[in-house]
Amino acid sequence: MSPRLKKLADVLGRLGIAFAGLLVVYAALSFLAPHSEITRLAALAFYITGILFSVQFARRNARRVIWRLRNRLIVAYLFIAFVPIALIAILAAQVGWELVGGTAVYLVSSELDRRTSAMDGVAHLLAQAPAEERENTIHDVIPYMEHLFPGVTLAIRGSETYNYPAASDAPFAPPGSKEASGLVMKDGLLHAWAHVTQAGTDVTLLAPVTPDLLAGLAPDIGQVSLISFSSSGPGSMQKSTGLANRRARLPDPVNRLDIAIDGFRPVYFSYWNTPDKQDKWLLIVRTRPSIVLGTVFGQVDWAQGLLALFVITSGTLLLVWVVSFLMGISLTRTITGAVHNLYEGTERVKGGDFSHRIAVEGNDQLAELARSFNGMTENLERLIVVEKEQQRLQSELTIAREVQSQLFPRAAPAMKTLELAGVCHPARMVSGDYYDFVRVHESNVAIAIGDVVGKGISAALLMASIQSIMRTQLTAGVPVHAAMPHGGGNHGAPAELSAAELVWQLNKQVCANTSPEKFATFYFGMYDDATRVLTYTNAGHLPPILMRDGKAERLEVTGIVVGAFPFARYEEKKVELRPGDLLVAFTDGIVEPENEYGEPFGEDNLVDLLLRYGQRETKEIISRVMETVEQWTGSSELYDDMTLLVARGV
Repeated sequence: MSPRLKKLADVLGRLGIAFAGLLVVYAALSFLAPHSEITRLAALAFYITGILFSVQFARRNARRVIWRLRNRLIVAYLFIAFVPIALIAILAAQVGWELVGGTAVYLVSSELDRRTSAMDGVAHLLAQAPAEERENTIHDVIPYMEHLFPGVTLAIRGSETYNYPAASDAPFAPPGSKEASGLVMKDGLLHAWAHVTQAGTDVTLLAPVTPDLLAGLAPDIGQVSLISFSSSGPGSMQKSTGLANRRARLPDPVNRLDIAIDGFRPVYFSYWNTPDKQDKWLLIVRTRPSIVLGTVFGQVDWAQGLLALFVITSGTLLLVWVVSFLMGISLTRTITGAVHNLYEGTERVKGGDFSHRIAVEGNDQLAELARSFNGMTENLERLIVVEKEQQRLQSELTIAREVQSQLFPRAAPAMKTLELAGVCHPARMVSGDYYDFVRVHESNVAIAIGDVVGKGISAALLMASIQSIMRTQLTAGVPVHAAMPHGGGNHGAPAELSAAELVWQLNKQVCANTSPEKFATFYFGMYDDATRVLTYTNAGHLPPILMRDGKAERLEVTGIVVGAFPFARYEEKKVELRPGDLLVAFTDGIVEPENEYGEPFGEDNLVDLLLRYGQRETKEIISRVMETVEQWTGSSELYDDMTLLVARGV
């Protein structure tokens, strides 16, 4: 690559090169196929890339352009005077675009809905007609149906069989089809249909959706097309070349504002052989504002008056803006002098001269700013001391976070019938959430998750204390009870650790060593790799979700939080984790974060995610949940500590 090209590439960057490439592609397509869908997609990509490149370019050069206060004030005047007008104009154009396009597509789609409803009514009429009058009824309704849907076919099966046209082999609905009406995909072609079954009589009406039919839905509205944008299902790759009103041509614009506008609306249909499966195509209507207003109001000369009003208003606003800009320039000269003195003072302070003072003149806000600067230099040394202390505290918090990260399990123990994974994202430097995996015996593993009330250092210390107590009990041994087989008596069965007793002991020690207002929710379980049985105790924690056969179950709470009441008692429950089961435990940082409308993420959204990604690897499930919750809040700052524990039966 030559030095000039390399320098140009460095200036533009990857986004600029992509923008230039799309510009060339869009220009070529506009010349070769100006009205094709590929050209429209290229235009969309070109505009989006151009906006992104403009933002990037502006960010690169903004600081250099507005470094001087005078330039900054001029830019501020431009934003105050010009940007609101531009935004209002853009908003008005967007509203007009949506209104015109929406009205056009509504006229077409409502007419299509009306005709399909009429077809359904005819089907019911034929099904309810007495057998001896059915043939006469058919002759009465066929002209009406031919008017609505040219090429319509009719099949009736009951005490007698009827077909229309008589010589045709009109299709019957597939066996087991329920009553339905609307659009259906048959043999790769879109049809309008209605199917009714009453009193042993099966009626099926079927008519192809053709370009002529599209053209007749709303005559003279413009170009009407149906386009497939799905990538799955029969006929999904067909791009409706036979479902476009290509004969319709847009009239010439009545003025420069009378531009071509596209209206969009999805049209849903089912499949002939699989009626329970639905798909959708896109109904596109290309029209002009004059056509829509002419159709709705019967007038097309509105744009000329609107243009004249727009020119007068724009000229008046431009004149006001010029006057305001000149006044702003004159005021700028009185401001920049005082700011220059302030700039020189900051340079002296930056060089270490804290004794420098700015001469104060006048009694306005700029003078008050100079007094504030003089006061700032007096307190600067004290602030530097405070900053150093904050840096020391921040360093200690960083060390605390590194220490806490070592408390979480580095890797889940390998089990024959269970796959484990977990993650914790602290809302602050340290977390009050907790999860753990501990192998107790060769075939047993303990799993735990907890949430300490509050955040920060105090919550993290209590979390570390809970982990230490739990691991100590698991290592030293806790009260056990015999694993009793059905029928009573242990018969030499091995003893198993008691989840309820462990949580009871944990609660006693936390109550004895912490203040009453410090407590935590805690979920503890013991999994037996040989029997696939999970014995658990839930001390006030959010019920974990068990996904089994596409359904979500909540594992109930069996006791109150630990650390609040020393006399609390706990129960334990058992659940078998079958192959394919997915057990998900979580803290409130997963389900309570709110979006910009104040709506919490909630357990229902979590269940939807598990249904969608439950068959993926456990690490990917965790990643998807975390990403979705963060996107829900729309903020990089976490609402609360986010902890997730996933166990899958294998």
